[in-house]
Amino acid sequence: MLTKAEIQLYRSLGDKRERDTHGLFVAEGAKLVGEIVASPLRVVRLLTTSNFPGAEVISAKEMERISQLKTPTDTFAVVEKPLYNIGEANPQNNLVLALDGVQNPGNVGTIIRLADWFGISDIVCSADSADCFNPKVVQATMGAILRVRVHYTNLADYFKKLPAETPIYGTFLEGENLYSAKVENSGIIVMGSEGRGVSAEVGQQVTNKLYIPPYPADNHNSESLNVAIATAIICAEFRRAK
Repeated sequence: MLTKAEIQLYRSLGDKRERDTHGLFVAEGAKLVGEIVASPLRVVRLLTTSNFPGAEVISAKEMERISQLKTPTDTFAVVEKPLYNIGEANPQNNLVLALDGVQNPGNVGTIIRLADWFGISDIVCSADSADCFNPKVVQATMGAILRVRVHYTNLADYFKKLPAETPIYGTFLEGENLYSAKVENSGIIVMGSEGRGVSAEVGQQVTNKLYIPPYPADNHNSESLNVAIATAIICAEFRRAK
């Protein structure tokens, strides 16, 4: 049986400040939790309403009280947040994604999943991007959060410290057609926020401006692409050009 303090703690982990304070995040669902248990991450508490191996059994009512989901699952884990060194991101030899103010948790989670699919090990985010350990982000990654390192920093300052020859790609309306542009399989791909795109400060550091054209070319029925969809298109084109 869970204590009142435990329930309050697990509920509080829906808030970024509490996750940072305690160094913990939550994951729900047997499949996702199973992947976490099999990973190097440290599971602090493992709870279930059914028969998950090694988990403490709690009531459905207790699960409902601690769950961050509208419809609680039968398995809940409290996990220690991993600590990554941004120096692990190596755009000189690999592709690195950068998220500039991408605040929608579902989009950030989907982008982490896309990075995993396309073999991108590191994502560097601005401080105002959604926290990768937000419960909605964790669920949307479908386990990719275990394989992709996500870092938070001031992007403009980070770019300035990179070797001058590092290509920094970004999407702009005035950019070169993605399908005819010469792209490499190393460097950084910057994806801007859902509302304003790439910020002016970060945009000044972009060395290669790209544009995803509509079809036909004069079709402008939609104002813009969803940032996760745009990321999928760009990553696929970069990998196709390998």
